[in-house]
Amino acid sequence: MSEITGASGPDGDRPVALSARGLTKVYRMGAVEVQALRGVDLDLYEGELVVLLGPSGSGKSTLLNILGGLDAPTDGTVRFQGEELTGADDRTLNRYRRDHVGFVFQFYNLIPSLTARENVALVTEIARNPMAPAEALELVGLGARLDHFPAQLSGGEQQRVAIARAIAKRPDLLLCDEPTGALDSATGILVLEALLKVNEELGTTTALITHNAVIADVADRMLRFADGQIAEIAANARRRSPKELAW
Repeated sequence: MSEITGASGPDGDRPVALSARGLTKVYRMGAVEVQALRGVDLDLYEGELVVLLGPSGSGKSTLLNILGGLDAPTDGTVRFQGEELTGADDRTLNRYRRDHVGFVFQFYNLIPSLTARENVALVTEIARNPMAPAEALELVGLGARLDHFPAQLSGGEQQRVAIARAIAKRPDLLLCDEPTGALDSATGILVLEALLKVNEELGTTTALITHNAVIADVADRMLRFADGQIAEIAANARRRSPKELAW
């Protein structure tokens, strides 16, 4: 199924933040070709939260890496706020990632010798219009843990530090690859609450990859991937609270 193209979002009044057309990605390993994406069309609308579902190898992470400027498609185009990124030089892509995109991954990638505040400050020191590290950590519920080192934090707290680090530069896009994948359900719900708070209070367009179909209920839309294509798109009439979820 292809995304419906238009100037406004599912609720009729959201402009397009990021659009992709005909995205194909082929990995070549010797004589073997692996087609990770097969002509994907996608619009992400300003301020929405989208969950991407699908089994391993279905193309979700490849798509997220291309949308975030970490990888280039074999074919197709990506436009951010109307500006084409496909084929852009390294300087342009570096500026796009630095100024507009926040990344959250399954593994937190915090520096063990730095406190939570200092880990977040690594980003704010190079951002154009950052929030204070303490403000970002307060937003994800860690205002009392500013001076704790990663080893003194639980897995869920470390993931929330990673979220604070990603959003402290006030990105337009927040791209999350399995942010709850290494967490139990109770801790995962706390992380989802942090992501939803960022989405709602900052208006950050958020795309979240997960294997857990239950998580799709917190989103505006769900995109299901299969064999490198979007197989299904569904909109939620109501976004559920993470506390309503059970997995």
